[in-house]
Amino acid sequence: MNVLGIDIGGSALKGAPVDTATGKLLAERFRVPTETVFTPAKVARAARQIVDHFQWKGPVGIGFPGVVRGGRILTSANLHQAFVGCDGEALFRKALRLPVSLINDADAAGLAEVAFGAGRGRKSTVLMLTFGTGVGSALFVDGHLYPNSELGHIPIGKRAAERRVSAAAKERKDLSFREWARDVSDYLQIIETILNPQLIIIGGGISDDHAKWFKYLKVDTPVVPARFFNEAGIVGAALQASARGQPR
Repeated sequence: MNVLGIDIGGSALKGAPVDTATGKLLAERFRVPTETVFTPAKVARAARQIVDHFQWKGPVGIGFPGVVRGGRILTSANLHQAFVGCDGEALFRKALRLPVSLINDADAAGLAEVAFGAGRGRKSTVLMLTFGTGVGSALFVDGHLYPNSELGHIPIGKRAAERRVSAAAKERKDLSFREWARDVSDYLQIIETILNPQLIIIGGGISDDHAKWFKYLKVDTPVVPARFFNEAGIVGAALQASARGQPR
């Protein structure tokens, strides 16, 4: 089954058609820049640009950076607050005029890595973390997803962890990779204490530069880069839509 996967981020929407039997993109991904203040209607129109770019007529899987339950968006930490309480699947189904399936973006990335990437065949507890505008998380036990874990919002001091350790925080504070890795290590040590994962997979755009900062991490758990790098969300969103059969 081929599905168009779309990954919604704080700075852009990215999409590509995916062969869900192999996890491979069937075309070069297409990117539509956005702003954090984009309203739901504007984000839906940006998704439509991706559909039109590929002249897509089939099912669409979309990863959204927030808690998604039953197609409804419950949180929106890094996008417009009008998304909160929104029926996301209905929003995008109306804009795209196609079957749509919605999932948390980090959960989508994790599904891709467990199915075809760095977490394939791994048992016990595997944690996927995505570092971008915020920090997303996907938690798996023996290959089964615990949805909407949102571990980027664990408090460190008086603020959510992602305000300190996201890729955006690194840029905002103009930190070197060594300095930023120290903050990330503090965060990962908290995660280790709580969950004791057997593997941590790092995704998001900054995972492309893993050689520059993994060497500075001080954690006991093995840490590996996502095999799909920043395309994991696209692939996983498509996989989730395929798993649902014919999305609504």
